[in-house]
Amino acid sequence: MRQYHDYHRSIMVDEILNQMITKKDGIYVDCTAGEGGHSKAIFEYCEGNAKVIAVDVDYEVLEIAEKRLKELSENIEFFKAPYQDIDLVIKGLGLKKVDGFLMDLGVSTFQLKGVGRGFTFMNDEPLDMRMDTQSTLTAAKVVNEYSEKELADIIFEYGQEFRFARRIADSIVYRRPINTTFELVEAIRKALPYKEINRRKRHFATQTFQAIRIEVNKEFDNIKTALDKFERFLNVGGRVAILTFHSLEDKIVKHYFKNNEHYKLLTKKPLYPTEKEIEENPRSRSTKLRVAEYIG
Repeated sequence: MRQYHDYHRSIMVDEILNQMITKKDGIYVDCTAGEGGHSKAIFEYCEGNAKVIAVDVDYEVLEIAEKRLKELSENIEFFKAPYQDIDLVIKGLGLKKVDGFLMDLGVSTFQLKGVGRGFTFMNDEPLDMRMDTQSTLTAAKVVNEYSEKELADIIFEYGQEFRFARRIADSIVYRRPINTTFELVEAIRKALPYKEINRRKRHFATQTFQAIRIEVNKEFDNIKTALDKFERFLNVGGRVAILTFHSLEDKIVKHYFKNNEHYKLLTKKPLYPTEKEIEENPRSRSTKLRVAEYIG
C-alpha cells in the first residue's frame, strides 16, 4: 500500500493560490487533479467555502485523490475526464460560470512510478505511456508503427532532440519490434555517440521518452482545445493558472493569452519555483507558472 509520503508533491502551491483565487466562495476547476494536492490546497486556502471540481483523465490516479480527500467530498467533486472535455464536465454539473481553472501539465509521481505504465526509463516495462488507459494509441504503436520520418519529426519537435533525432529514429526502426522501455533505451543509446551520452546532464533517453509521451497523449493539441473552452465558462475577473514543464507548452500558453483580447496576462514573465522548493523537490526545476485574467 502506498504511504502518504509517496504522494506526488504539488508544485508552486502558494504562487497558484495567491494568483488564481479571487474570492474564497468561488468555484474552481482543477483540470489535472492528479492525486489531489492542488485541489486540497484550494479547499484549505478558501477555508472550506469554495467548491472545487477535481478532474483527471487518469482513473487510477483520480481514485487515489478520491480516497485521500474523501472527508472533503461535500466540497470537492471528482470527475474522470480529459481536460479538453472540460465543457462537458461543467455542463453536466449544471453550472454556467466558474471563477478559475488550473492546469498542471506535469506527469504525476504515480504515473512515473506506477507499475506497468511505461512512462519511465528507470524500470523495464511495456511501452504504454497513456494517461488515459482507455485510449487506443500507445507508445508501442508510435515506436513500432510510425514511419522513420514521423518518428524523427516527433523526436526533433517534441523532444527538442535537435542534433540526433534522425539517428535515433533510424536506430528505433532498425531494432523493431521494440516492446519495452529498456529496449527503447537501448535503441536510443546505440544512436548516440559515447561522448554525447556522458556530456548530458539529464539521462540521454529523457528527450525521446518525453517526445513519445507527448505524441501518445496529444498533449499540445489538447492544451489548445482546453484553452479555447475556458473563456466560455469564466466569470469576468476569473483566472486561469497553468503550470508548464516544457518550453513548447509554455510558448503555446504565452502566445494564446497574449493574442486573446478577452484575457489580461498577469504574468508577462513566468513565475518560477523558489530556490527552496527546487532544493526540496528537484522535479520542480523546469516549472513555469503563467496566469491570465478573463476581462470579458
